Parts: sequence; C-alpha cells; structure tokens
Amino acid sequence: MNEQKPTFKEAMEATMIWCKSWENDEISDEVISDRIGELIKTVEGARGFFVVSLSIDCPLMDRFPDALIFQLRSSGDIIVDLTVKNLAMSSAMVITHHDNNDSQEIQSERIKIRCIELLKLLDSNQVKKRLDVLLEATKGNGTDLKFLNKWDFNDKQINAISESIYEVAT
Repeated sequence: MNEQKPTFKEAMEATMIWCKSWENDEISDEVISDRIGELIKTVEGARGFFVVSLSIDCPLMDRFPDALIFQLRSSGDIIVDLTVKNLAMSSAMVITHHDNNDSQEIQSERIKIRCIELLKLLDSNQVKKRLDVLLEATKGNGTDLKFLNKWDFNDKQINAISESIYEVAT
C-alpha cells in the first residue's frame, strides 16, 4: 500500500486484511487503530475504510474499541461527513431493498445502525452541525440538497433519512 496517500482500492484491501487480523486476535485494538488512523488521513483512505468496515461481518464497527474512537474523533470533519453520508445512503437503501423484497435490506440496516452508533461517539458539536445540514436538505433546502438530488431519493427514502438523523440524538 502507498504509505503516503492510499488509493480507495488500497484502503479497502488494507481494511479487509486488518479487520480479519483483528477479529482473529492477531493484532490489538491499538495496532489496528493506529493503522486506521494513518489510513483515514485522506478522503480516499477514509472512504475505502468505511466501504469495508461498515459493510462486512467484522465486529470492529460494532465494538468500537476506545483507541479506534480516538483515531476517528481525531480525524474530525472527514469522518463526520462520510459517516453522515453513509447514514443517508444506508437509510434510503433500507427502503429500496425492503420495497424490492431484496435480501440486501439486512446489510443496509446494519450499516445504518453502525453509522448511528458511530455518530453518537464522535464530537457532538461536529455531528450536530453536519446532521443539521442534512436535515435541512430533507426539507428541500441547503447545501446537501445537491447530494440528495444526485441520488433521486423518493419521499419515503427522504423520510427514512430524516428519521435516522433523529435516531442519532436518542
């Protein structure tokens, strides 16, 4: 893997290897957290990390070791922004998969829950500020409206996104 700026693909591959090693007790919470901390310094690295860690069976994103939360919190806006976008996408996809009677609904639900739980552990001021922007878009206004329109979400999906935003606060 490129030490300085991992590509999206390199980040995905590294995350997969590290999650398996962590799950098999081959590396500690601190080691995986340090590696992830390096990976998420770039947007591509962070994107690759989230694509894998939110969707696979590895319990890393269910247990949230303290050392990992420290690294994620230290990365600030990149992590908050990507987690909020993953929350929106997974919330909308739960509806799509449900309506299509698609087995992917379970995976989308897991990603949504992981995003909600992670957002509760990140910097509350950053999270609130970012969720407020997304919530405004669900009402048809603001800078995230472009993001929502890009995916052509229907009213049920927009409502699901809004409900997920409120779940972070509970």
